[in-house]
Amino acid sequence: MPKRIAIVEDEAAIRENYTDVLTKQGYQVSAYANRESASNAFNTRLPDLAIIDIGLEDEIDGGFALCQHLRTLSPTLPIMFLTARDNDFDTVCGLRMGADDYLTKDISFPHLIARIAALFRRLEAMEQPPQQHALLEQGSLTIDTNRMEVRWQNTLIDVTVTEFWMVYALAKHVGHVKSRDDLMAESKIVVDDSTITSHIKRIRKKFIAVDSQFDCIDTVYGMGYRWNV
Repeated sequence: MPKRIAIVEDEAAIRENYTDVLTKQGYQVSAYANRESASNAFNTRLPDLAIIDIGLEDEIDGGFALCQHLRTLSPTLPIMFLTARDNDFDTVCGLRMGADDYLTKDISFPHLIARIAALFRRLEAMEQPPQQHALLEQGSLTIDTNRMEVRWQNTLIDVTVTEFWMVYALAKHVGHVKSRDDLMAESKIVVDDSTITSHIKRIRKKFIAVDSQFDCIDTVYGMGYRWNV
C-alpha cells in the first residue's frame, strides 16, 4: 500500500506541482489549501507524513498552529515544514513545535524526495519486530527502542522521532563526542548545523522540564555534543 502524504500549501500552482511530483514517486497524496480543511481531514484520518507551509491564506502562522494540532493527535507522525521563510527564528519555532524537518522552497525535488524517504525509513525502523536488547539505561536515563520511548527519572519525555534518535546516538556512547554529521547519520536526516543545534536545544528543554538540574548534554565547541552522567 502506498504511503500517504498530506501537503498543506495555499498557493495552487505550488500545491499541484508538489502533488504531481510526489504522486509520480508512488506516494498517495492529499492536498489542502488551508488549515481548516487540513485539520478536518486529519481529525478523521492521519496521513503517514505531513508537509506544511507556514503561511496559509490569511493566517500568517497557520502552519505552526496546524503542526501543534497534529502533535496533539500523534507524537510520532513525521511532520516537515516546507516554506519560503528561511530565517532562524521560524526554523527554531517550527522545530520547537514538534516538526521533524524544516526545508525551504528552494530545495530541489530530488533533495526533497530524499528527505521524505529518510523520514519514512525511520518510521519503518519503528515498526521492526522487537529486539532482544531493547533497553538502554544510563543513570537516570532509560531508552526503549522497541517503544521509541525516552524516560528520565522514570518520567516519559515526549520526544519526536528525530529527537529520539539523537538522544539514543548520544547516550549509547557516554562521554564520546558526536559531531553534527554523526547525529545526522544516526537520525537518518540531512540538515544544516543550525537545525541540529535547534534540535539539541529543544531536547535539553524537554529534559529540564522534568528535571531542572538536568545537564547531561555537553556542547563541545567546534566538535559536537556529548552525553555525560
